Order: sequence, then C-alpha cells, then structure tokens
Amino acid sequence: MNTESPATAAPSPSERARRQAQIVQALGAHVPAHALLWHSEDTTPYECDGLTAYRQRPLVVCLPETETQVQAVLQACHALQVPVVARGAGTGLSGGAMPHALGVVLSLAKFNRILKVDAYSRTAVVQCGVRNLAISEAAAPFGLYYAPDPSSQIACTIGGNVAENSGGVHCLKYGLTVHNVLEVKGFTMAGEPITFGSQALDTPGYDLLAAVIGSEGMLAVITEVTVRLIPKPQLARCIMASFDDVRKAGAAVAAVIAAGIIPAGLEMMDKPMTAAVEDFVKAGYDLTAEAILLCESDGTPEEVAEEIGRMSAVLRDAGATAITVSENEAERLRFWSGRKNAFPASGRISPDYMCMDSTIPRKRLADILLAIQAMEQKYQLRCANVFHAGDGNLHPLIMFDANDADQLHRCELFGADILETSVAMGGTVTGEHGVGVEKLNSMCTQFSAEENAQMFALKAAFDPQGLLNPGKVIPTLHRCAEYGKMLVRGGQISHPDLPRF
Repeated sequence: MNTESPATAAPSPSERARRQAQIVQALGAHVPAHALLWHSEDTTPYECDGLTAYRQRPLVVCLPETETQVQAVLQACHALQVPVVARGAGTGLSGGAMPHALGVVLSLAKFNRILKVDAYSRTAVVQCGVRNLAISEAAAPFGLYYAPDPSSQIACTIGGNVAENSGGVHCLKYGLTVHNVLEVKGFTMAGEPITFGSQALDTPGYDLLAAVIGSEGMLAVITEVTVRLIPKPQLARCIMASFDDVRKAGAAVAAVIAAGIIPAGLEMMDKPMTAAVEDFVKAGYDLTAEAILLCESDGTPEEVAEEIGRMSAVLRDAGATAITVSENEAERLRFWSGRKNAFPASGRISPDYMCMDSTIPRKRLADILLAIQAMEQKYQLRCANVFHAGDGNLHPLIMFDANDADQLHRCELFGADILETSVAMGGTVTGEHGVGVEKLNSMCTQFSAEENAQMFALKAAFDPQGLLNPGKVIPTLHRCAEYGKMLVRGGQISHPDLPRF
C-alpha cells in the first residue's frame, strides 16, 4: 500500500491558479457564492489553528450550510482528487486543521444548532459546530450537563472535540469525549453517509465509534453528534493544596488515587504557571508554593463532606504546607478560573508559546517536572507546567519568540525532548490535543513501522486515496527512516515542508 500522502510542496503560481479556478467552478455548482472563499485576504484567517508556528493557505475555503451541500462538496472534491481538511473553531493545538496547499478547507462553522435535548434519555443531539459549553447551557434547565470540559470550552466545538478525543479538568471522574458520546454521523471522503455508534445500548457489527473519536478528521467528516448528559451534582467543593517540593506534590497525586478516591478533578500547576495565572485572574493561588494541587469533590453534601475530609488528610500526610477548601460556589469557580486561563495567562508573558501534550504514569509526575527543568537550561527557554495530574496528562507550555528562527528551532527540540522522555517513562506522545503535524516525528519514537502501517490500513479502509486531512497524524516510513538517521547523528528533523511565520 502506498503510505505517502498527496504532495504538500508549495505549488507554482500558475498551477495554483489553475487548480483553484477548477475547484471554485466545481464547488460553485453546489454551494452559494458567499460560501466560497479563495482570495488571499479571505483564506489567510484559515491558514492555521491554535498551533500558529506552522501555516499554509488553502486554495479554497468552503462554508456549507446543509448536509446535502457537505455531501456534494465531498463528492466533487473526490472526483477531482482534491484534499479536504475539515475545520471547526480552529482551537486545536497540534496543527490538525492546518490546510493543504492544493486543497479545500471545509469549514463547518455554520452547523451550530442544538437539534434535541432529551431529559428522559439524558442525551442531546447537536450539529458538529455547536460549542462545547453551549451543550451544558442548553441542558441546564433540565438539571443536566455535558461533562467533558476542555479549557477552550467557551469556543471549541463538539466536532473538534470528537476529532481530538478532548478531555478537560473533570475527565478523571467523568471520562474523555469517547466516554460521553453515543453516536456520530457524517460522510466519507466519497460523500457516502456513515454512522458510528448508536443511541441504543449496542451497535450491530463492529463497534467503530472509538475509532472515529480521536481520528483527527482522517476517516470521515463529522456533521452530527449525540452526547450523553449527566445530572448536575448537588454540591461541588475544591481543595487548593500547596507544596514546597514538586516531588511531594507528585507523590500526593498518587496517594489520593491509591486511597481509593476518584476526585471530580485533580490538577497540578508548578510555580511559574501559578505566578502567570495569579497575575492574570487573581485566583488566590499560593505564590510561595513550588506546586499546587486543585482537588475537587462533587455529589450530595454528605458525600462531598466525607470525601473532602479524606482528601485533606491524604494531602496533609503527603506533605502539603497549606490547604484551603472553597467555602462557596464563587470561591470554587475562582480556584478553577486560574487553571482554565493557564493558556491565555501564558500568552501575556511571552510572544509565543507551544503547548505540548503527553501522558505519563502518575508516579512519574515529579520525574518529568524535574526533567523539564533541566531541559529549560539545555534549550535556554522558559517552560510553565499545568497537568491533568489525575490521569498523568501533561501540558508544558514552552515560551519563545516565533520571530527568532533559532528560538523556534530550540522550541521544537525542547518539545520533542519532552515527548520522547514521556515515552521513555512509560507514557505516550499525546493525551488529548492530537498528533496533527506537531508530533509526527515523535510518533516514529513511540510506534514501530508495522504499527504505523496498521494505522494507515485503517485510514485506507475509509479513505483509499488519502484525501482527508493528508500528511498528518501517521508518519510515513520515509519520514521515520529520516528521523532515525538524525537521532543517530544527534540531530533532530523538523517540518521542512510546513511554512512557518
């Protein structure tokens, strides 16, 4: 099987213009004129997602308004062998929505309707462009909400959440997107309608729902999602625990889980991160601590009181220097406001940052933090850390100036070092942000050639021509071979085919 994706090299101006005119004419037969963008000033806003270090203008941006239009656009692109990159809100952090140089960006921003909230079955049927937070807002009158809550939930869309298998600060207790979605509908690259999962308890045939969730737009274009809703807890309280040593904080995380406690949320921030967010939102964080933990309990008042007491005892025994428990809902939300604003707070103290996303065993939290501190000296760049500590999902934010090519290069090396160290510690190269273009090299570290070939085979079953989001997620055999040569020489390959700032 040919595992190479369609070429991503920059086309000549004449080839670009010819291909662009051909695509505009073909798609213009299926969507209104206002739904097609192709002038550079109109397509530039779509050249990247939240990973702004790599950019590429598409030939055409299409904004369909109906499923019939989506199907027709895909059929036309399939006939022309034109690559298609589906895009939601563009909040992704791994370059998963970066366009193809000779392709179409299929923006699904207009698919923003909540079709049904069923309080009896505790489900909601929504279009792919509905914001994550909007689902909970619509379910609130029924005493329900949608549990996965990524920090970008005010803007990110459910279609993107499905593509990346997004989590959030409450994923430890309530699970990731894959645990909270019942059914996904959409179209294959050839325009064939397809359904994954079911609103029933079981699905006939192979259960492929988990395959499409987290597939990063490589298997199908998602248009509709049925999510599971859960009752809002009667009460929630949050502990803020301070530690004078990162090892103590890491050990405390393991101790909480070992005690048989599954908090609603268990997050960790190091000293540089708490300083950044405290200056931004005034969350009341202890700026003298080397690390803080946010541990939340929810349920009935009796359950919360008992669990808060147990967690507090475990944290004290683990060496917490201070423990503060939220006294009311406003204080709880204030504690979480800092964690939720970690990324924008970092943007206030650095021209640019690259947010990594790997996972490690919980018992290695302190080890990876200390390793990252050593990397700061090695690469001469600052790094602030925030963790979904309960499930070992790291979000180191490497700070740099993208206008300095050397800093960008060192940032890439720093990020790759974090990912490879995570794998060496028994972890993975991604937890919830996806692979996109950012982690292609690191996929070569984690997976063998045979394993990558199997992933290509799954993609080929849905998209034989490799037209959906090509050149991402799964590294080619050639790329891994080149990466291996560079490692032997003590170097590091970057993304030479991806335009930067």
